[in-house]
Amino acid sequence: MAVTDEDLRHLRRCVELAREALDGGDEPFGSLLVDGDGVTRFEDHNRVKDGDATRHPEYAIAKWAVEHLSPAERARATVYTSGEHCPMCAAAHAWVGLGRVVYAASSAQLTRWLTEWNAPPPPVAGLPITAVAPGVAVDGPAAELTEEMKALYERAFRAI
Repeated sequence: MAVTDEDLRHLRRCVELAREALDGGDEPFGSLLVDGDGVTRFEDHNRVKDGDATRHPEYAIAKWAVEHLSPAERARATVYTSGEHCPMCAAAHAWVGLGRVVYAASSAQLTRWLTEWNAPPPPVAGLPITAVAPGVAVDGPAAELTEEMKALYERAFRAI
């Protein structure tokens, strides 16, 4: 399935959340959980600035979904995110039975940009979601948002 205009609308909100996180001193990642009827049920952004590196929005979505949605509702939901899930978040997504993932920028893009900027690599491998959770439907990256995401990441991670 290709990234649709509706997907892009949700991804643009994820980019806004990523920008809010960055403006607040955090890393630029934002995500939404949209139910099977197209209603946004939960949104969040990274909250790792205080030292808990597990406070990713995709992980928060997985935890919220278990508490608020039935297994069938989780399977019909879509997670939209500014950046492709890390392995921790991909595993949480699969373990709780969430549906499709759509992302604006891929882990491969981020890895390439970090190398280009001489920035330190993340502490975990930038694996594709499907390497960790092969049964999850995944779409991305969204070419329409590449330059905007690159600029946010550069502002956050470029080595001085």
